[in-house]
Amino acid sequence: MADQPVFVLGEELQALEPAEFETEAEFQELLARHPRVLDFGSLADGRPLRLVLVAREMGVPTSAEGGSVYSLDHLFVDADGVPTLVEVKRATDTRIRREVVGQMLDYAANGSRYWPGTLLQRSFEATCLEDGRSIEEAYGELIGDRSPEEFWTEVEERLSAGQMRLLFVADRIPLELRAIVEFLNRQMRHTDVYAVELTQYRGSRDLRVLVPRVHGEVATAAKSPSARRTAQRTTRADMDTVIRTRLSPEHGRIVTALLDHASANGRLLGGTGKYPSMSVYYTVSGRQVPVWTISLYDSPAKEEISFSFGSITHHLGVETAAAFASSLPASPLLAKGREVQKERSYRGWLSVPLTDVAAEPDAVDVILAAVQRLMAGQGASA
Repeated sequence: MADQPVFVLGEELQALEPAEFETEAEFQELLARHPRVLDFGSLADGRPLRLVLVAREMGVPTSAEGGSVYSLDHLFVDADGVPTLVEVKRATDTRIRREVVGQMLDYAANGSRYWPGTLLQRSFEATCLEDGRSIEEAYGELIGDRSPEEFWTEVEERLSAGQMRLLFVADRIPLELRAIVEFLNRQMRHTDVYAVELTQYRGSRDLRVLVPRVHGEVATAAKSPSARRTAQRTTRADMDTVIRTRLSPEHGRIVTALLDHASANGRLLGGTGKYPSMSVYYTVSGRQVPVWTISLYDSPAKEEISFSFGSITHHLGVETAAAFASSLPASPLLAKGREVQKERSYRGWLSVPLTDVAAEPDAVDVILAAVQRLMAGQGASA
Protein backbone atom coordinates (compact mmCIF):
# COMPACT_ATOMS: atom_id res chain seq x y z
CA MET A 1 0.00 0.00 0.00
CA ALA A 2 1.47 3.36 -1.04
CA ASP A 3 2.22 6.00 1.58
CA GLN A 4 -0.75 8.26 2.05
CA PRO A 5 -0.46 12.07 2.08
CA VAL A 6 -1.05 14.22 5.14
CA PHE A 7 -3.72 16.89 4.73
CA VAL A 8 -3.47 20.40 6.16
CA LEU A 9 -6.79 22.21 6.44
CA GLY A 10 -6.63 25.99 6.30
CA GLU A 11 -8.46 28.24 3.89
CA GLU A 12 -8.29 25.27 1.59
CA LEU A 13 -7.25 21.62 1.80
CA GLN A 14 -3.58 21.03 1.02
CA ALA A 15 -2.03 17.60 0.56
CA LEU A 16 1.51 17.02 1.80
CA GLU A 17 3.20 14.11 0.10
CA PRO A 18 5.82 11.85 1.73
CA ALA A 19 9.30 13.00 0.72
CA GLU A 20 12.72 11.50 1.36
CA PHE A 21 15.57 13.48 2.86
CA GLU A 22 17.87 14.31 -0.02
CA THR A 23 21.09 13.59 1.89
CA GLU A 24 22.08 12.17 5.24
CA ALA A 25 23.81 15.49 6.00
CA GLU A 26 20.47 17.30 5.57
CA PHE A 27 18.86 14.79 7.93
CA GLN A 28 21.60 15.25 10.53
CA GLU A 29 21.47 19.05 10.37
CA LEU A 30 17.72 19.01 10.92
CA LEU A 31 18.12 17.02 14.14
CA ALA A 32 20.94 19.26 15.38
CA ARG A 33 18.83 22.38 14.83
CA HIS A 34 15.51 20.92 15.99
CA PRO A 35 16.07 18.30 18.72
CA ARG A 36 12.45 18.79 19.81
CA VAL A 37 11.48 16.11 17.30
CA LEU A 38 13.33 13.65 19.58
CA ASP A 39 11.79 14.90 22.84
CA PHE A 40 9.58 12.07 24.02
CA GLY A 41 9.13 10.96 27.61
CA SER A 42 9.81 13.02 30.73
CA LEU A 43 12.50 13.82 33.29
CA ALA A 44 12.68 12.20 36.72
CA ASP A 45 10.60 14.98 38.29
CA GLY A 46 7.90 14.74 35.62
CA ARG A 47 8.94 17.74 33.54
CA PRO A 48 8.90 17.27 29.75
CA LEU A 49 12.13 15.97 28.28
CA ARG A 50 14.16 18.59 26.38
CA LEU A 51 17.35 17.46 24.68
CA VAL A 52 20.22 19.93 24.27
CA LEU A 53 22.99 19.38 21.70
CA VAL A 54 26.45 18.68 23.12
CA ALA A 55 28.25 18.05 19.83
CA ARG A 56 27.91 16.93 16.25
CA GLU A 57 30.30 14.25 15.04
CA MET A 58 31.42 13.59 18.61
CA GLY A 59 34.78 11.84 18.57
CA VAL A 60 34.92 8.45 20.29
CA PRO A 61 38.35 7.15 21.42
CA THR A 62 39.00 3.49 22.11
CA SER A 63 41.80 3.92 24.65
CA ALA A 64 43.04 6.43 27.18
CA GLU A 65 46.20 6.93 25.13
CA GLY A 66 44.84 7.48 21.61
CA GLY A 67 42.70 10.01 19.82
CA SER A 68 39.22 9.56 18.42
CA VAL A 69 38.71 6.46 16.28
CA TYR A 70 34.94 6.71 15.70
CA SER A 71 32.54 9.59 15.23
CA LEU A 72 29.02 9.63 16.71
CA ASP A 73 26.50 11.62 14.65
CA HIS A 74 25.05 13.55 17.61
CA LEU A 75 25.46 13.65 21.36
CA PHE A 76 22.66 15.30 23.36
CA VAL A 77 22.03 15.62 27.09
CA ASP A 78 18.99 16.43 29.23
CA ALA A 79 18.52 18.30 32.50
CA ASP A 80 18.84 15.06 34.49
CA GLY A 81 22.34 14.68 33.09
CA VAL A 82 21.40 11.65 30.98
CA PRO A 83 23.40 11.48 27.73
CA THR A 84 21.58 10.63 24.49
CA LEU A 85 23.61 9.09 21.65
CA VAL A 86 22.06 9.46 18.20
CA GLU A 87 22.94 7.71 14.94
CA VAL A 88 21.16 8.85 11.79
CA LYS A 89 20.63 6.76 8.65
CA ARG A 90 18.34 7.04 5.66
CA ALA A 91 16.29 3.99 4.71
CA THR A 92 18.28 3.72 1.46
CA ASP A 93 21.42 3.00 3.51
CA THR A 94 21.60 -0.78 3.95
CA ARG A 95 23.61 -0.32 7.18
CA ILE A 96 20.38 0.70 8.93
CA ARG A 97 19.52 -2.95 9.38
CA ARG A 98 22.36 -4.45 11.41
CA GLU A 99 25.70 -2.66 11.01
CA VAL A 100 24.43 0.50 12.69
CA VAL A 101 23.66 -1.49 15.86
CA GLY A 102 27.27 -2.63 16.19
CA GLN A 103 28.44 0.93 15.59
CA MET A 104 26.19 2.31 18.30
CA LEU A 105 27.25 -0.29 20.86
CA ASP A 106 30.90 0.56 20.10
CA TYR A 107 30.19 4.24 20.70
CA ALA A 108 28.31 3.60 23.93
CA ALA A 109 30.91 1.22 25.35
CA ASN A 110 33.87 3.48 24.60
CA GLY A 111 32.09 6.76 25.34
CA SER A 112 31.23 5.49 28.82
CA ARG A 113 34.94 4.83 29.41
CA TYR A 114 36.68 7.72 27.66
CA TRP A 115 34.36 10.76 27.76
CA PRO A 116 35.28 12.62 30.97
CA GLY A 117 33.01 15.42 32.10
CA THR A 118 35.64 18.03 31.29
CA LEU A 119 35.72 16.92 27.63
CA LEU A 120 31.93 16.99 27.38
CA GLN A 121 31.84 20.47 28.91
CA ARG A 122 34.41 21.78 26.42
CA SER A 123 32.52 20.16 23.52
CA PHE A 124 29.18 21.65 24.62
CA GLU A 125 30.57 25.15 25.06
CA ALA A 126 32.41 24.97 21.71
CA THR A 127 29.17 23.89 20.01
CA CYS A 128 27.33 26.85 21.59
CA LEU A 129 29.95 29.27 20.27
CA GLU A 130 29.90 27.66 16.82
CA ASP A 131 26.10 27.92 16.65
CA GLY A 132 26.00 31.47 17.98
CA ARG A 133 24.13 30.40 21.14
CA SER A 134 24.73 32.16 24.42
CA ILE A 135 26.48 29.71 26.75
CA GLU A 136 24.66 31.22 29.73
CA GLU A 137 21.25 30.79 28.06
CA ALA A 138 22.09 27.25 26.99
CA TYR A 139 23.09 26.35 30.54
CA GLY A 140 19.87 27.92 31.77
CA GLU A 141 18.02 25.06 30.10
CA LEU A 142 20.10 22.45 31.88
CA ILE A 143 21.72 23.06 35.20
CA GLY A 144 19.30 24.83 37.54
CA ASP A 145 21.20 25.85 40.67
CA ARG A 146 24.16 23.56 39.91
CA SER A 147 27.44 24.86 38.55
CA PRO A 148 28.48 23.67 35.07
CA GLU A 149 31.24 21.54 36.60
CA GLU A 150 28.80 19.84 38.96
CA PHE A 151 26.42 19.15 36.08
CA TRP A 152 29.07 17.63 33.80
CA THR A 153 30.41 15.53 36.67
CA GLU A 154 26.89 14.13 36.99
CA VAL A 155 26.82 13.43 33.23
CA GLU A 156 30.14 11.57 33.54
CA GLU A 157 28.72 9.51 36.40
CA ARG A 158 25.65 8.64 34.33
CA LEU A 159 27.86 7.50 31.48
CA SER A 160 30.05 5.40 33.74
CA ALA A 161 26.95 3.72 35.18
CA GLY A 162 25.61 3.00 31.69
CA GLN A 163 22.65 5.33 32.25
CA MET A 164 22.09 6.67 28.76
CA ARG A 165 19.78 6.59 25.75
CA LEU A 166 20.69 5.12 22.40
CA LEU A 167 18.59 6.48 19.52
CA PHE A 168 18.57 5.05 16.01
CA VAL A 169 16.90 7.66 13.78
CA ALA A 170 15.81 6.99 10.20
CA ASP A 171 13.11 8.01 7.76
CA ARG A 172 12.02 4.37 7.71
CA ILE A 173 12.74 1.83 10.46
CA PRO A 174 12.98 -1.70 9.05
CA LEU A 175 11.41 -4.55 11.00
CA GLU A 176 14.83 -6.12 11.64
CA LEU A 177 16.07 -3.00 13.44
CA ARG A 178 12.84 -2.66 15.40
CA ALA A 179 13.20 -6.23 16.66
CA ILE A 180 16.84 -5.66 17.69
CA VAL A 181 15.94 -2.43 19.51
CA GLU A 182 13.15 -4.08 21.47
CA PHE A 183 15.41 -7.02 22.36
CA LEU A 184 18.26 -4.74 23.53
CA ASN A 185 15.86 -2.62 25.54
CA ARG A 186 14.59 -5.67 27.41
CA GLN A 187 18.10 -6.96 28.12
CA MET A 188 20.00 -3.74 28.94
CA ARG A 189 19.14 -2.80 32.53
CA HIS A 190 20.56 0.73 32.68
CA THR A 191 20.41 1.87 29.06
CA ASP A 192 17.26 2.75 27.09
CA VAL A 193 17.27 1.95 23.39
CA TYR A 194 14.86 3.44 20.85
CA ALA A 195 14.31 3.56 17.12
CA VAL A 196 12.76 6.80 15.91
CA GLU A 197 11.12 6.81 12.50
CA LEU A 198 10.98 10.41 11.27
CA THR A 199 8.77 10.77 8.21
CA GLN A 200 8.92 13.96 6.20
CA TYR A 201 6.00 15.39 4.22
CA ARG A 202 6.32 18.33 1.81
CA GLY A 203 3.77 20.71 0.40
CA SER A 204 3.79 23.95 -1.55
CA ARG A 205 5.75 27.05 -0.54
CA ASP A 206 8.39 25.00 1.35
CA LEU A 207 5.82 23.72 3.84
CA ARG A 208 7.21 20.67 5.65
CA VAL A 209 5.72 18.39 8.28
CA LEU A 210 7.80 15.98 10.38
CA VAL A 211 6.08 13.03 12.01
CA PRO A 212 8.14 11.01 14.55
CA ARG A 213 7.17 7.48 15.55
CA VAL A 214 9.01 5.90 18.47
CA HIS A 215 9.72 2.18 18.79
CA GLY A 216 10.99 0.62 22.02
CA GLU A 217 8.93 2.48 24.61
CA VAL A 218 7.00 -0.61 25.67
CA ALA A 219 10.21 -2.46 26.52
CA THR A 220 11.50 0.58 28.44
CA ALA A 221 8.32 0.81 30.52
CA ALA A 222 8.69 -2.83 31.51
CA LYS A 223 12.09 -2.27 33.14
CA SER A 224 12.31 -2.31 36.90
CA PRO A 225 13.32 1.04 38.43
CA SER A 226 15.57 -0.88 40.81
CA ALA A 227 17.69 -1.87 37.81
CA ARG A 228 19.05 1.66 37.55
CA ARG A 229 21.65 1.36 40.24
CA THR A 230 24.29 3.95 40.95
CA ALA A 231 27.80 3.08 39.79
CA GLN A 232 30.41 2.20 42.40
CA ARG A 233 32.35 5.26 43.59
CA THR A 234 36.10 5.38 44.11
CA THR A 235 36.99 5.13 47.82
CA ARG A 236 40.02 6.43 49.69
CA ALA A 237 41.15 2.81 50.02
CA ASP A 238 41.02 2.51 46.21
CA MET A 239 43.19 5.61 45.86
CA ASP A 240 45.66 4.31 48.45
CA THR A 241 45.93 1.03 46.54
CA VAL A 242 46.79 2.87 43.33
CA ILE A 243 49.32 5.02 45.21
CA ARG A 244 51.07 1.89 46.54
CA THR A 245 50.96 -0.20 43.37
CA ARG A 246 51.13 2.15 40.41
CA LEU A 247 52.17 5.73 41.16
CA SER A 248 55.75 6.91 41.31
CA PRO A 249 56.95 7.80 44.83
CA GLU A 250 56.83 11.52 44.02
CA HIS A 251 53.30 11.39 42.58
CA GLY A 252 52.22 9.21 45.47
CA ARG A 253 53.53 11.79 47.95
CA ILE A 254 51.60 14.57 46.20
CA VAL A 255 48.31 12.67 46.06
CA THR A 256 48.61 11.49 49.66
CA ALA A 257 49.27 15.01 50.94
CA LEU A 258 46.29 16.42 49.05
CA LEU A 259 43.92 13.65 50.13
CA ASP A 260 45.07 13.85 53.75
CA HIS A 261 44.36 17.58 53.80
CA ALA A 262 40.95 16.98 52.25
CA SER A 263 40.09 14.28 54.79
CA ALA A 264 40.97 16.61 57.65
CA ASN A 265 39.44 19.82 56.31
CA GLY A 266 36.88 18.98 53.65
CA ARG A 267 34.73 16.24 52.17
CA LEU A 268 35.95 13.63 49.69
CA LEU A 269 33.62 12.32 47.00
CA GLY A 270 34.76 9.43 44.81
CA GLY A 271 34.16 9.44 41.08
CA THR A 272 32.37 6.67 39.19
CA GLY A 273 34.53 6.56 36.07
CA LYS A 274 36.61 3.62 34.87
CA TYR A 275 39.68 5.31 36.36
CA PRO A 276 40.12 6.20 40.07
CA SER A 277 39.27 9.80 40.92
CA MET A 278 38.20 11.85 43.91
CA SER A 279 36.76 15.35 44.19
CA VAL A 280 37.09 17.55 47.25
CA TYR A 281 34.45 19.86 48.69
CA TYR A 282 35.49 22.53 51.19
CA THR A 283 33.14 24.63 53.30
CA VAL A 284 33.49 28.28 52.28
CA SER A 285 31.12 30.97 53.56
CA GLY A 286 28.72 28.27 54.69
CA ARG A 287 28.65 26.54 51.29
CA GLN A 288 30.00 23.18 50.17
CA VAL A 289 32.20 24.17 47.22
CA PRO A 290 33.92 21.60 44.92
CA VAL A 291 37.48 22.94 44.60
CA TRP A 292 39.61 20.26 42.98
CA THR A 293 39.59 16.73 41.55
CA ILE A 294 42.44 14.22 41.33
CA SER A 295 42.20 11.80 38.41
CA LEU A 296 44.57 8.83 38.17
CA TYR A 297 44.40 7.69 34.57
CA ASP A 298 46.29 4.67 33.26
CA SER A 299 49.25 6.76 32.08
CA PRO A 300 51.61 8.65 34.45
CA ALA A 301 51.63 11.53 31.97
CA LYS A 302 47.84 11.89 32.36
CA GLU A 303 47.62 11.76 36.17
CA GLU A 304 46.32 15.22 37.05
CA ILE A 305 44.74 17.62 39.49
CA SER A 306 41.94 19.80 38.12
CA PHE A 307 40.78 23.00 39.81
CA SER A 308 37.05 23.64 39.47
CA PHE A 309 37.01 27.37 38.79
CA GLY A 310 33.51 27.23 37.35
CA SER A 311 32.16 25.94 40.66
CA ILE A 312 34.17 28.43 42.70
CA THR A 313 32.84 31.28 40.55
CA HIS A 314 29.31 29.90 40.70
CA HIS A 315 29.29 29.68 44.51
CA LEU A 316 31.64 32.50 45.55
CA GLY A 317 31.97 34.92 42.64
CA VAL A 318 34.59 35.86 40.05
CA GLU A 319 36.76 37.94 42.42
CA THR A 320 37.19 35.02 44.82
CA ALA A 321 38.01 32.67 41.94
CA ALA A 322 40.58 35.15 40.59
CA ALA A 323 42.15 35.50 44.03
CA PHE A 324 42.37 31.73 44.41
CA ALA A 325 43.96 31.43 40.94
CA SER A 326 46.63 34.00 41.78
CA SER A 327 47.49 32.06 44.97
CA LEU A 328 48.34 28.85 43.13
CA PRO A 329 51.95 27.88 42.25
CA ALA A 330 53.72 29.92 39.59
CA SER A 331 54.63 27.04 37.28
CA PRO A 332 54.54 27.82 33.51
CA LEU A 333 51.58 25.48 32.86
CA LEU A 334 49.56 26.90 35.73
CA ALA A 335 50.37 30.44 34.62
CA LYS A 336 49.10 29.65 31.13
CA GLY A 337 45.99 28.02 32.57
CA ARG A 338 45.31 31.07 34.74
CA GLU A 339 45.35 33.31 31.67
CA VAL A 340 42.89 31.02 29.90
CA GLN A 341 40.59 31.04 32.93
CA LYS A 342 40.81 34.82 33.15
CA GLU A 343 39.71 35.10 29.51
CA ARG A 344 36.78 32.79 30.31
CA SER A 345 35.81 34.73 33.45
CA TYR A 346 36.90 31.75 35.58
CA ARG A 347 34.10 29.46 34.35
CA GLY A 348 35.95 26.27 33.49
CA TRP A 349 38.50 23.73 34.68
CA LEU A 350 42.24 24.24 35.08
CA SER A 351 43.89 20.83 34.78
CA VAL A 352 47.57 20.31 35.67
CA PRO A 353 49.52 17.05 35.28
CA LEU A 354 51.08 15.77 38.48
CA THR A 355 54.42 15.81 36.64
CA ASP A 356 54.10 19.60 36.51
CA VAL A 357 53.24 19.79 40.21
CA ALA A 358 56.20 17.55 41.05
CA ALA A 359 58.55 19.87 39.14
CA GLU A 360 57.92 22.64 41.71
CA PRO A 361 59.49 21.68 45.09
CA ASP A 362 56.93 23.57 47.22
CA ALA A 363 53.92 23.28 44.87
CA VAL A 364 51.83 21.12 47.22
CA ASP A 365 52.40 23.47 50.14
CA VAL A 366 51.42 26.46 47.98
CA ILE A 367 48.23 24.70 46.79
CA LEU A 368 47.21 23.81 50.34
CA ALA A 369 47.94 27.33 51.56
CA ALA A 370 45.74 28.69 48.75
CA VAL A 371 42.94 26.34 49.84
CA GLN A 372 43.30 27.48 53.47
CA ARG A 373 42.99 31.13 52.40
CA LEU A 374 39.95 30.26 50.31
CA MET A 375 38.31 28.52 53.28
CA ALA A 376 39.08 31.49 55.52
CA GLY A 377 37.48 33.87 53.05
CA GLN A 378 40.77 35.65 52.42
CA GLY A 379 42.01 36.99 49.10
CA ALA A 380 45.17 36.29 47.23
CA SER A 381 48.49 36.40 48.99
CA ALA A 382 50.33 39.66 48.85
